[in-house]
Order: sequence, then structure tokens, then C-alpha cells
Amino acid sequence: MNTNSRTLMHRLPHAVQALMATLLVAAAAGLALPAHAQPMAGMAGGPEGLHGGGMHGGGMGMGGAHMGRVLDAVKATPEQRSQIKAIMDAARTDMKAQREAGRGLRQQMQAAFAQPTVDARAVETLRAQMLAQHDTASKRMTQAMLDVSKVLTPEQRKTMADLMAKRQAMMQRHASERATLDKSTK
Repeated sequence: MNTNSRTLMHRLPHAVQALMATLLVAAAAGLALPAHAQPMAGMAGGPEGLHGGGMHGGGMGMGGAHMGRVLDAVKATPEQRSQIKAIMDAARTDMKAQREAGRGLRQQMQAAFAQPTVDARAVETLRAQMLAQHDTASKRMTQAMLDVSKVLTPEQRKTMADLMAKRQAMMQRHASERATLDKSTK
């Protein structure tokens, strides 16, 4: 996240920040490309793996069962679900080109490092292109999250923020337990 993104995040109301965090976690949980596959994989992988076999109770295109449970918890109406599905479907379509561009850049980077002599300028150019591609993907997903936030009521966003805080605490606890277990097995 660049400085401008951090500044923007600090200006957003807490409920919008929480909604964005919720959607990011839902997105990150389903990304088809593992984070280690590329530098800055995060959102550059796009929502390709986010369709998760449909939305619980509504056929949502992105977010899978987790997003369905979140929308159930905030008591989203069928109209809200439909609007959110349309927003996420459009984002998924837009992100398809981003995934393909990212894949091409990663392949070019691999080829550059496989050369007998690595051209530092070429690698730097590719790195900058990958960063710009990641930024474009991040902007698109942020816009989708902002669009979704307009569909939900302030109370729904607050409920979602509370759910996200609980989920984040659980994830941190599990990560800590895994780290402790990993240390004890070494």
C-alpha cells in the first residue's frame, strides 16, 4: 500500500475501512494465485478464485460462501445481494485482463532472470510495470469495495466491521498457534 493509499484509508470512516477490510479478506481468502507466486501478488491475482462456487443464499459471484455468510449476518436484502453481485461480477470481469497482464509480466521476469546475463534495466522496467499493474488492480478492487459500501446501510457496515474484527482476531490467534507449533516441531 503506497503513502497515498494509507492517507486515503485514514480519511475514510471506520465503517468503510472495516467494509474494505472485510472484502479484502474475502478476496484474499479465495485468490487463485498464491502470494509467493509473484512480488505484490495480493490483489494483482485478482478475484479469479473468488467465485467460490456461488454465494450462499444468493448466487454471489465473488466472495464465495464467506461473503454469503457475511451478507446473511448483516441481513442483506435480496435487492442488496443483487446489487452487490452485479458490482462484484463487473469487478471480476475487469480483473480478468489484470490477471492476464500480471501473468505475462511474471513470465517475462522469469525469462529475464533465466538469461546468461541478467539485464538489470530490463528487470527494473518489468518490476515497475508489475507495480503499476498491481496498482491498477488495487484501484479497481477498491472502487468495487466503495461501490458495495454504498449499497449497505451504516448499521450493516457496522455489523460487518464487528464480524471482521472477530475474524481478524481468530486469524491472528490461529497464526500464533501455528507459529508456536512450527517452533516446537523444529
